[in-house]
Amino acid sequence: MIGNIEVDFDPAKIAAGGDSTDKLAIKVFGEVHQQGSFSFNKGTNLVEFLMKAGGVTRYAGVEQIRVITNGEPKLFNLKGYLDSGDISLLPEINPGATIFVPRQEEQIKTGSNVVYVMGEVFKPGAYEGKANITFMDILANAGGPTRFAESRQIKIIRANGQVSSFDLAAYTQGTIKISLPKIIAGDAIFVPEKTDMNEKSWLNIAPTRAVRVLGEVVRPGRYEWANEMSLIDLLAHVGGPTSRADTANIDITSPDDNGVIKQYLFDLDAFISEGLHESSLPVIRGGATIRVHDLPSDPSDNKSQWVRQSSEKSIYIFGQVGSPGRYMFTNKMNFLDILAAADGPTDKADIRNIRVSHRNKKHAKVSKLNLALYFETGDEQLLPDIQTGDTVYLPERNRSWLEKPKEMTVRVLGAVNKPGRYGYSDNMTILDLLAEAGGPSNSAYVEKITIVNLSCCRNQAQVFDLIKFSKTADFASLPVIRVGDTIYVPDQAQSTLVKARAGLRDVFELVSLASLLGLL
Repeated sequence: MIGNIEVDFDPAKIAAGGDSTDKLAIKVFGEVHQQGSFSFNKGTNLVEFLMKAGGVTRYAGVEQIRVITNGEPKLFNLKGYLDSGDISLLPEINPGATIFVPRQEEQIKTGSNVVYVMGEVFKPGAYEGKANITFMDILANAGGPTRFAESRQIKIIRANGQVSSFDLAAYTQGTIKISLPKIIAGDAIFVPEKTDMNEKSWLNIAPTRAVRVLGEVVRPGRYEWANEMSLIDLLAHVGGPTSRADTANIDITSPDDNGVIKQYLFDLDAFISEGLHESSLPVIRGGATIRVHDLPSDPSDNKSQWVRQSSEKSIYIFGQVGSPGRYMFTNKMNFLDILAAADGPTDKADIRNIRVSHRNKKHAKVSKLNLALYFETGDEQLLPDIQTGDTVYLPERNRSWLEKPKEMTVRVLGAVNKPGRYGYSDNMTILDLLAEAGGPSNSAYVEKITIVNLSCCRNQAQVFDLIKFSKTADFASLPVIRVGDTIYVPDQAQSTLVKARAGLRDVFELVSLASLLGLL
């Protein structure tokens, strides 16, 4: 005021600069309304110095106030002091101390009442909490989920490290009776991004909430799973089975409530055709694998692929069929289905002695089938009941006689062109057997054909006169033939007339010899 330097005098500016220029003054600057140096008075605390500086601004980071006293820096949480009222939290202020209040954007917001909201919300950040604040309150303050948010998999990260999931979509739709998670100070809410079907990285979906669909479906891959979905929903989501899919045998592996992997075999055809309820569907959970097998190709050109077909789903057919091999089979099919799949019997097949070996029984069992009799009668009860794993064998009609048991054949012996053992059925007669044996030879004595019958009690023989039958055509006179019998056609040399002629010839020869001796 009395110097020789002319300056502008403004009392307001002098007051705004503080009330002291002493080196021992307390300097307060940063986000306060009146920065300056203030005189030190013993017993004055930090809050009083902030009041002298006009208080903090709206941008002040009150949880990270820096205090340097006696050359030692300290941090002071003004908010924590105001929340608790604990005087011991106030730092000691000595002459010459420096107080700096930083901007709020320059520090990380923390505190005992802070809740963190991250991810796909409109305003992620740290929010102040209260005693009765709810999950919806915090989510609403953060602006709510965006259109890219996966609201079914919201994660709650607790302060102690535990992580839980919350399905906001199911809660709002009311499909599942669940309560809102309780949020306490220090917790974090993470809203993940919704997964795109065309997303190249499958890491966006955790293994515990993903299912794998393999095999003959339109879009096989790894898909997100929700517990309110069903297997039918999943198959529809992947585009459904292809035209080559074996929908009667879908393999499923899925963990149960205890995490133990369970295996299921699902018949989609039966589910649809029988109109079953969805409660009959196998339970699917995150981490499951669904495999839809493909149908086998023609056995004539799939020799390199047959190992892909399970033996539990197959049936075997051998012998005299058009295409013997290993075929896919279901228990709803019958014997004619598998025979038709194998292109039917060949012209060499003995369809009267088909054998079916039932392999899935507790004991060995073989069924015999006379397919010719089935075609003649149409009796469905003649067809054997076959299951997957069984074996069907069609023998050759002219196979070695050693393969035929004697109880299943008829022997034709004597003066016939092709003597031997022949197959026989009840609709055949002795004429059929003689014709199959090539007919009687030129020297056959057909008036005395002998038939030896085998019965349960005793053996018996009867004689058949073929010459007499050819004159009368009385089919009632034909002898009854059964399997195991023997037919013998004698030679004419064995007839009584021939023997009598041979005897007379011998007599005449002896008489002639005696006459010659008498003359001599």
